[in-house]
Amino acid sequence: MQFRATNRWVGGGLNQSSIKDFYAACGEDTTRTTPFVLDADEPAIMAGGDSVPNPVEFVLHALISCLTTSAVYHAAVAGIEIEAIESELAGDMDARGLFGLSDDVHKGYDNVQVIMRVKTDATAETIRGLALYSPVFEMISGSLPVDLTVEKL
Repeated sequence: MQFRATNRWVGGGLNQSSIKDFYAACGEDTTRTTPFVLDADEPAIMAGGDSVPNPVEFVLHALISCLTTSAVYHAAVAGIEIEAIESELAGDMDARGLFGLSDDVHKGYDNVQVIMRVKTDATAETIRGLALYSPVFEMISGSLPVDLTVEKL
């Protein structure tokens, strides 16, 4: 599989990505006729227009979306019923790295905490194992600590 995106800077902290074409199942997928368009901006405190989430907030969205989808799809295949999932995420970042104020501080998240609350008869550990099939979790947790806690609703 290969996923693709294009991006253009609009102005200030605002930029726009377009996502349409991808390769899967040994061929180009042509089912999408219109691209998905995603904007990213920065909060006002970072000289942005604060019109949409910023890129590091999109990382949190990508992470929880993939953890949730992985848990739900793998549970369905295993015959496990999930009635509901609600999650909270927090990513800690030292802005000194982002702004180049310290060479000793990296530019991204220091860690991410994820709490998934799941309504199911399965154990929390079973659901956690299913969620960990997430490719986004693997990409992110390979570069920073991600603490995933699953609780029953």
